[in-house]
Amino acid sequence: MAILGRKFSALGRVQGQIMYFSNLFHSWFSPSRLRLDRQELSGAFGDLGTDLPLLAGMVLASGMNAGWAFLFFGLLQIASAVIYGIPMPVQPLKAVAVLVIAQHVGAPVIAGGALAIAAIMLLLTVTGAVDGLARLISKPVVRGIQFGLGVKLGMLALGDYILSDGVPGCLLAGVCAILAILLLSQRRLPASVVVLGVGLAYALVRGVDLAGTGVVSLPQPSLSLPGAGEIWMGLVLLALPQVPLSLGNSLLATKQLADDWFPERRITLRKIATTYSLFNIAAALLGGIPVCHGSGGMAGHYTFGARTGGSVAIYGLFYVVLSLLCGMGFQNPALLFPLPMLGVILFFESLTLMARLREVTANRADLMIALVVGSIAAFVPAYGFLLGMAVGAVLSTLQYRMRAMESRSIPAPLPNEARFAGDCHD
Repeated sequence: MAILGRKFSALGRVQGQIMYFSNLFHSWFSPSRLRLDRQELSGAFGDLGTDLPLLAGMVLASGMNAGWAFLFFGLLQIASAVIYGIPMPVQPLKAVAVLVIAQHVGAPVIAGGALAIAAIMLLLTVTGAVDGLARLISKPVVRGIQFGLGVKLGMLALGDYILSDGVPGCLLAGVCAILAILLLSQRRLPASVVVLGVGLAYALVRGVDLAGTGVVSLPQPSLSLPGAGEIWMGLVLLALPQVPLSLGNSLLATKQLADDWFPERRITLRKIATTYSLFNIAAALLGGIPVCHGSGGMAGHYTFGARTGGSVAIYGLFYVVLSLLCGMGFQNPALLFPLPMLGVILFFESLTLMARLREVTANRADLMIALVVGSIAAFVPAYGFLLGMAVGAVLSTLQYRMRAMESRSIPAPLPNEARFAGDCHD
């Protein structure tokens, strides 16, 4: 009987563990967190205009393995979808991407930079400095950062992207913009998928070379630990320009949008900073592209219909397919998606970001702070986001102190005056 009792007890523990993991699986993959439908499919490609050109540019400039770069990027998208259950984007680090493309930085230094960035962000997370930063930076400053990023993305879309292919490219952009406007308000036909289809047809008509080997080979990771010299070069060349932008856009502005659109999820700043750090540690060790979260990416996904992590998971699978195309011999699958078409998607993303400014328009002082911060972030090169945050923090502190002084300087009404006011009100 004792042996039988122990067997039943062990069986009960096993059943309990099965139930625990079953409930955990259903909670993580419930429709409220990961939904796969036409709306999520449309939202999946809302960040394509930002990501794909930067990814392709970094691969070509650095000599990285294109197939592995796309595959690693896609797997991180899927991981983010499962972890957050909202359209939490994974994007290439923008300042890093610009420097790599401009200076043809090699893959070992990129890995060193990813490790340095991850270490800095992890240190800020563990010490609680990111929470202190959140308390210091007021909401008008965050809205200003979002506005400045929206302006930068809008100028990039209208200038470098839409005008990149002359008159035919402008006509393509016009058609894509009209289709996006007509389809955004309805759910039957995903707007971004239709725009992608038009862009793909344009590329094929213009004569994109689709010749490949026809043999599928799976991309292989580049397992290596960057040396001390490469980490130092990555810190000086890539990490120092990137960290200020990440603090403003990847952390503060992204958390604000998550609070705006998904308050029930209660996404913390520390969680965003932790996944940011861990993803870049993986990039450094596995030879992937350094990444971040970003308010622009979330705005792009949300604009085109994303409401769960399903959109980001679909987006990740898209990059897995691109990696397989690279494995079949395609040198640059990004050529299938013309820049004018990507520019339209990017421009809608920029409009959504700039529209967040309306939340501070009720107070003139808050609006002025947001506009000052946004202008600095948009038009000051290199460290514009850091300078904008610093100026905004100072202005917000002065505003707070002036309000406190004004409240103390107003004399309290005398009892008779208060009673007279109450009688008049009645």
